[in-house]
Amino acid sequence: MWVDYKKTPNLISAQMWKDLLEGEGLPTKLIPEGDILDWAEDATFRVMVPKGREHVADEILRKL
Repeated sequence: MWVDYKKTPNLISAQMWKDLLEGEGLPTKLIPEGDILDWAEDATFRVMVPKGREHVADEILRKL
């Protein structure tokens, strides 16, 4: 099960979050807001992490 961790304004920033979290070993998914068939590069995206691992993402951000 996956939970929302962060919302980003576009695909580029979502990919940057994904790269940061996955670089530290935390699996991440990107899901566009709204209908998946209507998404574009400038659509809002949700950065998702596995349920129960949100604290790991918080620790990764604390290290920055």
